[in-house]
Amino acid sequence: MNHTVPQIAASRLPELLRAMPKAELHMHIEGSLEPELIFALAQRNQVELPYDSVEALRAAYAFTDLQSFLDIYYAGASVLLYEQDFYDMARAYLNRAAADNVVHTEIFFDPQTHTARGVGMETVINGLYRACRDAQISQGISATLILSFLRHLSEEDALATLEEALPLRDRFIGVGLDSSEVGNPPEKFARVFARCKELGLHLVAHAGEEGPPAYIWGALDTLKVARIDHGVQSEKDELLMQRLVREQVPLTVCPLSNLKLCVVDDLADHNLPRLLEAGLKVMINSDDPAYFGGYVNENYTQLFAATGMGADQAYQLARNSLEASFASDAQKADWIAQLDAVFAKFGAAA
Repeated sequence: MNHTVPQIAASRLPELLRAMPKAELHMHIEGSLEPELIFALAQRNQVELPYDSVEALRAAYAFTDLQSFLDIYYAGASVLLYEQDFYDMARAYLNRAAADNVVHTEIFFDPQTHTARGVGMETVINGLYRACRDAQISQGISATLILSFLRHLSEEDALATLEEALPLRDRFIGVGLDSSEVGNPPEKFARVFARCKELGLHLVAHAGEEGPPAYIWGALDTLKVARIDHGVQSEKDELLMQRLVREQVPLTVCPLSNLKLCVVDDLADHNLPRLLEAGLKVMINSDDPAYFGGYVNENYTQLFAATGMGADQAYQLARNSLEASFASDAQKADWIAQLDAVFAKFGAAA
């Protein structure tokens, strides 16, 4: 790191973490559906839910692994039927992100979760896109969309989904790969990612959350992704670690998600500080914040409290998030200048 971070008292760290500008690059919009909004949309759309109250639904958020989470995640998404529903969900997230001083977000959405229920592709994308555009105008937050393929479904299904989305190509910037990781290696989606590369879309993929380091190799070499979502299992492969450092491949790490899905048993043992120390381009994100106990600032404050990281790491993580985004170089430079200004201000007040 070339930037010299001023001395900032540990007592001011939570305030600094909240105040610093940051990007969020790993957030599933369907995973931001709070129980209150699920119930409001269920009522509006006359959808029957298997829970009789907001409290009962929240109490069901007790996951033992990725699959037990996905089961309830898809149930929650059943209330999303109309363009306004997608708009309301995205605006609710963007309001929280702006309050967390997120200056830029690249939002994952799962069209197959909705098209399988008979919801039109344009309903999904237009609702989300309109929310991003309105949030930019009213709150100044930069927000773009990444279409994610569900990896437990077939590659044929992914290819059909891509073709269905192409008339709306101007409304999303890239594609990703999510859902059940184990048993669904990146190689399964080689053709659809090759097609997306030809189309000039940005490419990312979930790899190395519950799956092995081999999935990270596969995402890089077969899918040709620019970023790895999660990637915490990379520590198990020294050659992979060297490559990730050498090529500065961004890893969009999600600490509270890792805790909630039992990828780690205790936040104090999370490997993000070690990955950062080793020179990997890691950053902090919220994944599915409504389900995993916190939006991006909560991920920062809880991880820092548990691990004892300080201002130097805070600066590097925020800067990594801005640099790893698919925004223009000019935008990134502007945000990094804002980041430097916040650190200078905190340093001056020390």
